[in-house]
Amino acid sequence: MQLAASIFKAYDIRGIVPSTVDEAVAEGLGRAFGTIARAEGETTVAVGRDGRLSGPSLSAALMRGLVAAGLQVIDVGMVTTPMLYFAASTLCTSGIQVTGSHNPKDYNGFKMVMRGRAIYGDEIQAIHTMMAAESWVLQGGGAVTQVDVLAAYTARIVGDIQLARPMKIVVDSGNGIAGASAPAILRAIGCEVIELFSEVDGNFPNHHPDPSKPENLRDLIAALRETGAELGLAFDGDGDRLGIVTRDGNNIYPDRQMMLFAQDVLSRVPGGTILFDVKCSQRLAPAIEAAGGVALMYKTGHSLIKAKMKAIEAEGKAAPLGGEMSGHIFFKERWYGFDDGTYAGCRLLEIVSRHPDANAVLNGLPTSFSTPELNVRCAEGEPHRVTDALQKVAATALAAAAVAQGRDPALAHINTIDGLRVDWPDGFGLVRGSNTTPVLVLRFEGHTQEAMHRIEADMLALLRSVKPDAAIEAAAH
Repeated sequence: MQLAASIFKAYDIRGIVPSTVDEAVAEGLGRAFGTIARAEGETTVAVGRDGRLSGPSLSAALMRGLVAAGLQVIDVGMVTTPMLYFAASTLCTSGIQVTGSHNPKDYNGFKMVMRGRAIYGDEIQAIHTMMAAESWVLQGGGAVTQVDVLAAYTARIVGDIQLARPMKIVVDSGNGIAGASAPAILRAIGCEVIELFSEVDGNFPNHHPDPSKPENLRDLIAALRETGAELGLAFDGDGDRLGIVTRDGNNIYPDRQMMLFAQDVLSRVPGGTILFDVKCSQRLAPAIEAAGGVALMYKTGHSLIKAKMKAIEAEGKAAPLGGEMSGHIFFKERWYGFDDGTYAGCRLLEIVSRHPDANAVLNGLPTSFSTPELNVRCAEGEPHRVTDALQKVAATALAAAAVAQGRDPALAHINTIDGLRVDWPDGFGLVRGSNTTPVLVLRFEGHTQEAMHRIEADMLALLRSVKPDAAIEAAAH
């Protein structure tokens, strides 16, 4: 097969339809994934798709490939990615979601689960190799069965969540696939729901379905003002990420949501390990520890966090919760461990419904001054070369900068688990290589505005010592 190597990303397969992803790619993926699944003893795979315009043709081709490899296919139709994960947790143990997530409308791709684990990294490259060589093994016996999982999924959430009081909320699905299920589920748990852009439309005519970008929350903030609703929820294109906005228009970023989730989960799982990625606030770890948990900072990447949670549990320890700054929240306590924007929203509402003023609870969470996520464009392969170079020079360069500023050089704590994160007593700076696009990802936080600016200046000086042409820009999709 002729394949664009660029579509085989760290956590999924994703590209532009039809130039790099088309029906031939989808069918080839079905054949390769099916061959590997059968070799692992799997007989059944669930397939779902989000609301993108290319979804029906790509999912049909994918299922043809899986059937050709001899697999039983459960077609769950047009669903959120978490609903596909639900099918792969309850009806079988493997699944593929056809989704472009929050990318522009001409993108589409595939998120994969094999025997209960998210496929990423080397396993995606192994699929690439098999597709390129067409070395799959085809056999008879495959077939497709249609199953509607919405009723079972809804019942599972409604049976788990207990609101202490009714709540009036606004839900913005951004014309993504969450609009077909989330508002009804939120009503079923006891909310009065005002809907924005629930109609599934792969043209995304109102705004882009990515709640991590403030410009996509403007309609939600306006609706909160106009309706007097208590909180706003926003979902991304495939429904696995959640945005939360207070009545006064504050975006409660996922690292602050995690403080609330950790306190709640640890009240029932004392001593549990709570995972979070390197982009998260310095305020998160102390909040986890104060609630009686073990705080573990880990690499960014939803597949990586899920795999690490499984590894901790395999050691006989509890890993009841994980989360990423991007908005992927993973509940193992009371749930299946996969990221689900609808379920996370329900858990948040359950917690804040116990208080007379949900906004006071959310606005009262510890906070700092921080930059939005920033990017530095690089050549293909360059980001990780830059972060490797930074790791080598960071200790010496930062110590010299501290001495020049009359500060104690011992105060900088360097973490190299994913790029370079440097924590000071009053904030942190991060430079890491993206695993999905050729950019450096930067983030700076300070307990005061002055601290944030000092950390940003020190980290940018360090970056430019190894990449003099580094140009800082706002993060793209």
